[in-house]
Formats: sequence, structure tokens, C-alpha cells
Amino acid sequence: MTGSGEDSEGAMRDLRWSAAEKAVARKAFDGALQRELQAVMREAKEMAAKIQEPAELERYLNEQRREIDQRYDYRYSVLPSVFGELIRRGCLREEELDGLGADKFNTIRRYARR
Repeated sequence: MTGSGEDSEGAMRDLRWSAAEKAVARKAFDGALQRELQAVMREAKEMAAKIQEPAELERYLNEQRREIDQRYDYRYSVLPSVFGELIRRGCLREEELDGLGADKFNTIRRYARR
């Protein structure tokens, strides 16, 4: 039995990315990642000024690294779902994806609405 989640995952794997779309995707991905890393660094600096135990900061940074590593996956086969989640979380704006084909953009929007 095939569910709609499996259908959309198969459709994502079938998407073909042109060189121009790859450039747009890379720029958007890198921008979102940099913004998120900057936010973690700001928070870490604030924590460092207040903490009593260095282990608190280490735990925070390790947790953030794990979450970011899970969230940011640049494989083209999963990139639409990554972008959808980033839009949903407010880490990426749809405008940053201008230049992607309608097939990719529509798939990303579906993931953003989930």
C-alpha cells in the first residue's frame, strides 16, 4: 500500500535540477544556514556571559549542532522538504527561491503547509 507521503517522496526524487536552479538552491540553503548559525552564536555568547558551569554551554551547542545537522540536508532528493520546513520555521523566505521551476516550488509549498 502506497501512502501520499511515499508518493510525494518519489516525486521529489524524480525532480531534475538545472544548473541555474542548483545555484538558486545553494544560495538559499547557505543563507538560511548562516542565519541559523549566527542566531546560535548570539545565544551562545549570551549564555556564556551568564552560566556557572561550562557544561551547560557545551550541552546547548551540541544540541544545536545535532538539530542543525538533521535539518540542513543538501541532497537534491530531499531538498524540497528541507526548504519547506525552513519556510515553515521562518528560516527561509519563498522569495529566496525565485528562479526555481514551478514543479519544485509547488512541492516546496506543499511541504511548507504540512
